[in-house]
Amino acid sequence: MLIKQKKLQPGDRVATVSTSWGGAGEPNLRWRYEQGVKRLEDVFGLEVVPMPNSLKGADYLYDSPQARAEDLMTAFEDDSIKGIIANIGGEDSIRLLPYIDFNVMREHPKVLMGYSDVTISHLFCLKAGISSFYGPAILTDFAENIEMDPYTVEMVNRTLFSNEIIGEIQPAYEWTSERLEWIEENKGKQRTMRKNAGYEVLQGSGTAQGRLIGGCIEVLEFAKGTALWPENKHWDNSILFFETSEEKPDPQMIRYWLRNYAAQGILHKANGIIFGKPQDEKYYEEYKREIRSVMKEYDLEELPILYNLNFGHTEPKFILPYGALAEIDCEQGTFMILESGTEEFDL
Repeated sequence: MLIKQKKLQPGDRVATVSTSWGGAGEPNLRWRYEQGVKRLEDVFGLEVVPMPNSLKGADYLYDSPQARAEDLMTAFEDDSIKGIIANIGGEDSIRLLPYIDFNVMREHPKVLMGYSDVTISHLFCLKAGISSFYGPAILTDFAENIEMDPYTVEMVNRTLFSNEIIGEIQPAYEWTSERLEWIEENKGKQRTMRKNAGYEVLQGSGTAQGRLIGGCIEVLEFAKGTALWPENKHWDNSILFFETSEEKPDPQMIRYWLRNYAAQGILHKANGIIFGKPQDEKYYEEYKREIRSVMKEYDLEELPILYNLNFGHTEPKFILPYGALAEIDCEQGTFMILESGTEEFDL
């Protein structure tokens, strides 16, 4: 069991970090960061503290993985900080691994949230034995033009600010992956929303329960064979969650990656899988074919699989707490998180 963190409350101090791409500190994007910070302050009542290196710009942070790691460790060590939220993802936070102190993380557990390349930071938390939250980031969801999506706001409140069982996660009514340039002239423009078709049961019957583990499927590839790769116990009786990035990987890559999970025995250990909505719904049908094909190759055609869920590289999104008990119901086509994401007690 992973250690759960104390829930967030209005007035809490939260750190913002750039563990991967340093765009939040670029002069032409600083307005976007500040827009996201204002939402944390106005919508959720939080006090936001940028970590010392997090706004030094993309070039500096690319050249300084140690500085990025120092920010993460500083945020964990500071007991006045109750949560850590990533500014955005990227593609090289695996370079932080040599500089991470897992004992610091274990001794000062706190809420950490982000998605995409932040998958690596979630694996840091997993190795330290603490839960974390696969969910919104500052420059994307919190800084959405005009206002945050109410679906995302609800999910943040249900998951991070409450000790209640999270319960059923309804599909978002609408979704978008539209690319609207992050320029100040667009601040007043809202992205085009499209009606959401809801979840699809790809295969399986009945219900399946397991503890959540996963992330961005491309980023997980960076961790294979390293000290970060989860121990077997974390895959046992799990609900795997996978999603794809804005790079929209070719469908054959989904086949190759899933074959590796099968060859490792991970798919056979799992009780079910959920897949996030592909960005722009590109390869929507092709990914489904590849998933089913691999399951057939490995005699896993009864493994419950739910597809097209609102997490990862799509907006709005819900939040997946690592290690939380979840349930796929193939008869109803529903997804539930059967416990709270946080605990009430002081740590």
